Amino acid sequence: MLRFTCCFRSAALTLLPTLALSGIALAANPQSGTAVEQQARVTWHQNIGRGYQALASDSEALLQQASAYCQQPSTDARNTLESAWKLAFGAWQQVRFVDFGPVETNNRAWQFQFWPDPKNLIARKADLLLKDDTAVNAETVSQAGVAVQGFPMLEYLLFDSRFNDGDHALPASTSCQLLVQVSSHVVDNSKQLAADWNDFGSHFLATGSYTHGTIRAAMTALEVAEERRLATPMGLRGNGKRSVYAADAWRSGSSLASIGASVSGLQDYFMPGLQIVLNAQGESDLAKRINRQFGEVREHFPEMDLVLAPMLEDDNAFRSLQGLYVDLSQLTTLINGEAATSLGVVRGFNSSDGD
Repeated sequence: MLRFTCCFRSAALTLLPTLALSGIALAANPQSGTAVEQQARVTWHQNIGRGYQALASDSEALLQQASAYCQQPSTDARNTLESAWKLAFGAWQQVRFVDFGPVETNNRAWQFQFWPDPKNLIARKADLLLKDDTAVNAETVSQAGVAVQGFPMLEYLLFDSRFNDGDHALPASTSCQLLVQVSSHVVDNSKQLAADWNDFGSHFLATGSYTHGTIRAAMTALEVAEERRLATPMGLRGNGKRSVYAADAWRSGSSLASIGASVSGLQDYFMPGLQIVLNAQGESDLAKRINRQFGEVREHFPEMDLVLAPMLEDDNAFRSLQGLYVDLSQLTTLINGEAATSLGVVRGFNSSDGD
């Protein structure tokens, strides 16, 4: 049974209208590649577009809940707001693997999620903005830098234990202003990203290099999920010490849920296009094995409300994390190893590395 339902929107959304391919024939040519490659890119463009639309829709709902909570604070409103954050953040995780095209404009990916943050810049920025109770507006957020502008800042305001015990805890006026303005910034970015991706379609479909580019983006996302988002907090990489602070979304306890959402997005938005090119290469058995492994990862993933920190502290619970790591590693091997080799995809520079 798949368990990716409580904290982000299912990928089973209404399909977008079939993309109009005026002026782009599905036939082989040196610029656009083979007809099969173009068919895969049509599939990717439509699927990623659905993901971006979900991100925009869920971000809009988050803004509405932030405004409602700040206008009439209550325990129920706070719970609804926190759930809305998890849903929108999950929608971002599902399309996080896309590291090319419009998401590169103005560091949009970093605006959505500033991570890693080894110097705790998010907390420092929040403290600086709120310390003198100066009004926070849209210009404040737009000029404050990427550490302020996305989901991690909202997570800090909603879930950070130190902040929530302090004088500026929500629903304090200035903190509410920051909450609403950052939410609004996320909405503006997500809506513009969806629109720009639609406009990007003709170039994406006409440019053959985006076939391998899309596959490399998924390869990078799998490596980051396996090595940095899971293995490093588990102490399997880096200094060898278990630490929840090495994970993303640790304040909300959503570290595992966010990886689960990324895996879900890769299967729903990326895998259909990969299957097209694998089948054309005579690798239908490999495509089936990859799909089965996606199912293994998703089926054996911890429940969405399972927090990473206690699992790192308890050796019995840690063993289930080790099993999950093995499942994810096997998926990475199938795509980054076997599929990439079969399709002649060469691993490129990781432009998403924050170091």
